[in-house]
Amino acid sequence: MSLFSRAPSALCILRLSAIGDVCHALAAVQQIQQHWPETRIVWVVGKTELQLLSSVPGVEFIPYDKKLGWKGMLALWRKLRDYRFDALLNMQTALRASLLSMGIRADYKIGFGKRRAREGQQWFVNRRIEDPAAPHVLDGFLAFAAYLGVPTGKPQWRLGLKQEDYQGVRHYIDSERKTLIISPCSSKAEKDWLPERYAEVADFAYEQGMKVILCASPAARELKMVAEIERLCRFRPLSLAGKTSLKQLAALIDMADLVIAPDSGPAHIATVQGTPVIGLYAYHNPLRTGPYNNLDDVISVYESNVMREFGKTSAQLPWATKLKGKNLMAQIQAAEVMQRISEVMQREAS
Repeated sequence: MSLFSRAPSALCILRLSAIGDVCHALAAVQQIQQHWPETRIVWVVGKTELQLLSSVPGVEFIPYDKKLGWKGMLALWRKLRDYRFDALLNMQTALRASLLSMGIRADYKIGFGKRRAREGQQWFVNRRIEDPAAPHVLDGFLAFAAYLGVPTGKPQWRLGLKQEDYQGVRHYIDSERKTLIISPCSSKAEKDWLPERYAEVADFAYEQGMKVILCASPAARELKMVAEIERLCRFRPLSLAGKTSLKQLAALIDMADLVIAPDSGPAHIATVQGTPVIGLYAYHNPLRTGPYNNLDDVISVYESNVMREFGKTSAQLPWATKLKGKNLMAQIQAAEVMQRISEVMQREAS
């Protein structure tokens, strides 16, 4: 039975991070908006993630900076003290988010079901969704919308990017050639692929007539990775590492023809923008965290390593099982990625 039989006045979304997960949450939020356009939606989101989402139409974003600790939490509560919500959708299981939720006034505080709730989230909510059978994170977020009474369907996204976001990067796109973006880094070094194999793939794409662009954040580890890939390439790829905002990166991805990335935000930005993406996975189940509309193009060694480590399939293990083996990404071969590039580009051309 649905929680609401008519449109609620106001809803609060609590999903702080990370880039990929706020992209997933956005799909659910925008289905709620479509069904109940009159409902006020307030989203408490991480400071970095807001850089991508700030132009999303019809949502009031309130940033939270986790680096400020309790001081930041108290500031957020003061900001929200005059707000009252029909429901709070706590879409983040981290204890920090649950503590934040204590200062948000809502008739219903809704959390995940038994399979997906972690870090004691169940003690901070008074309603829990039914976890979906489909393992993907996005399906879990859509289950929140369904619990409210919103009919859910295939995700569609509107990032609300502006012309200026495109203008800052449009000149990097060559209208005479296909563009491949390689975003080589994830949030943790163990999930990164090998620089020599990125270079091998970049050389292959260049030889196929593609323009190759390397993207990364300004973080020292990521800049070092990009510099190493550049050094190993037999040509000079265009490096935009540390040179674009998140919105400019999203605009660039929107204009590109293909993205290659590990388990990271740019992979999800690509699927949001409808740009083909080849995701590279080893430590996390891509059926749970992969680019939602491009799961068929993922190259993954996760399942084979699950069997090796646990002697079971991923479906038999806890939902968020992460592997612990060393250098698992090295099991992905450059030849596999090059073959997938050819398949994707042939499919897109037909």
